[in-house]
Amino acid sequence: MSDNELGTFLRTWREAVSPAEAGLPTGPRRRTPGLRRAELATLAGVSVEYLTRLEQGRDRNPSAQVLGALADALQLSLDDRMLLRRLTKEADGGDPLVCAAAPSLGYSARPTVRSVLDRLEPAPALVVNWIGDILAHTAGYERLAGPIGLLDDERPNLLRYLFTDERARDAYRDWDRVADDLVARLRHGAPLRDPHVAELADELTVTAGADFADRFADLALAPRRTGSQQIEHPEAGSLRLLHETLVLPDEGQRVIVHLPADDATAAALDRLDGRRPGALRAVGEAG
Repeated sequence: MSDNELGTFLRTWREAVSPAEAGLPTGPRRRTPGLRRAELATLAGVSVEYLTRLEQGRDRNPSAQVLGALADALQLSLDDRMLLRRLTKEADGGDPLVCAAAPSLGYSARPTVRSVLDRLEPAPALVVNWIGDILAHTAGYERLAGPIGLLDDERPNLLRYLFTDERARDAYRDWDRVADDLVARLRHGAPLRDPHVAELADELTVTAGADFADRFADLALAPRRTGSQQIEHPEAGSLRLLHETLVLPDEGQRVIVHLPADDATAAALDRLDGRRPGALRAVGEAG
């Protein structure tokens, strides 16, 4: 195996992307297949000298922001972005699955919290930790989130789904607003300098690019405890939901409860749950 797999990866992809694919004019005299280094450097917002060092293996520790910009410029797929991130971690001698000296991050909900969820049925409700991992949920939430693909992963994560699953943009009509809120929660709702947040932020900066990175860098974004979402559900149709967040500070977890914002949504959720109309009632949005 090459001892410069990161550099080989970048050079191979640079040579595979045509100027036309990158939105650049195609000149008559091009001896270089694909993009020139200067062209890729300009698209990614880095210097030619720095890109040269990366390709030659003289710099093996690019920031997540640089990787995200390069991945955007090269139009990498999600799988290729993940590979780029892994190669960078390996080149730097790190293990992307390990956060050294990390504080305790809960990956399960307490039995009493699960009992609270049981009593919230049939409302869609879930428990998440501070990086957005879904730890527990009601059956009502599974019927809401399952068909849009949110629960497909072995350890579902709200941010990873929203930013890397193509189905999320079809499901959330107000995708930008939801993205703002989730990133603000990640940025401000976790312990200071938390390594788990840093790890997820690095991952999403590479895999989602500027859509995530620009929001994460915006300190003005503030999380909201209440809010609304509009979901296009493949089985229930258009849904307008309000949500309320209950904080469990000792565990670093949150209970999020979704409630119908109008009678049409309440009836649609009842049908989705196989219940007679009236099990869920619409909740008026605070003025």
